[in-house]
Amino acid sequence: MSPNLAGALLMTGSMACFALNDTMLKLTDGAVPLFQLLFVRSLITCVLILASKGYLGALHFDIARRDWGIIAIRALLEVMISYFFLTALFKMPLANLTAIMQVVPLAVTLASAVVLREAVGWRRMLAIAIGFCGVLMIVKPGADGFNLWSVYALIAMFGVTARDLVTRKLSPSVPSMTVTLVTAATVSGTAGLASFGTPWAPIEPMAAVLILGSAVSIMGGYFLSIQVMRSGDVSFTAPFRYAGLVFALVIGWFVFEEWPGWLTLLGAAIVVATGVFTFYRERVQAVRAEKAAATASTSML
Repeated sequence: MSPNLAGALLMTGSMACFALNDTMLKLTDGAVPLFQLLFVRSLITCVLILASKGYLGALHFDIARRDWGIIAIRALLEVMISYFFLTALFKMPLANLTAIMQVVPLAVTLASAVVLREAVGWRRMLAIAIGFCGVLMIVKPGADGFNLWSVYALIAMFGVTARDLVTRKLSPSVPSMTVTLVTAATVSGTAGLASFGTPWAPIEPMAAVLILGSAVSIMGGYFLSIQVMRSGDVSFTAPFRYAGLVFALVIGWFVFEEWPGWLTLLGAAIVVATGVFTFYRERVQAVRAEKAAATASTSML
């Protein structure tokens, strides 16, 4: 199996795990209060990470103070994302929410140009603008389909964008699993404190199975997404992240009997198409930069 094929399969598997995580949480259907649910799920995730003893990836805490600050900001963003994403998940169709989240790569590219001053050509800027038009088709502002939960989904999407932008500032030596553990612990601790304001509900056996399955699924998603970065060309494997939308559509149809309208499907198709184009253009620019660097090095010799 070639590295690119392995990377594509790993990315697809990662998206399947994340889709299963969302499905099992949605199936709890409010049987467990949100903060209690976040506390228990994140606590199980922490236990699973520690039990892996580094098998899922390097795990140590010898990290520079600057990186600890970035990890802390990232963890707090994850708390916000978890609240808004799960609230939207319980209130809107899985495929619609997943489709909105697919715009994250476009938003990260735009934010990189605005905040980090990275060079982004007019073609990618046009693709980003078209991609956001696709999002408007999904959330349908001004129509009956737009509601508070669509706003929550958009907030979660912008939160993920900010989180990914902050993550870029981490030093390469910082272990991914250490970041994951700190993030899970922060979500668990914050949710635990917030849950004091509401009564806890007894967790029925079926809900317990779903929460455990969710924790295992999200750990699988983390592990596979880390392995993706070590297999194949990123420009080849990255577009396979859109497999998550396919999984959400299939699961939404068979599990929740939900199927998006044609406008939502068209908007999702536009988001995916512009995202794939953006990945392609980033690869073209990277190749050009490599060739320019090689030419400059040769001329110096």
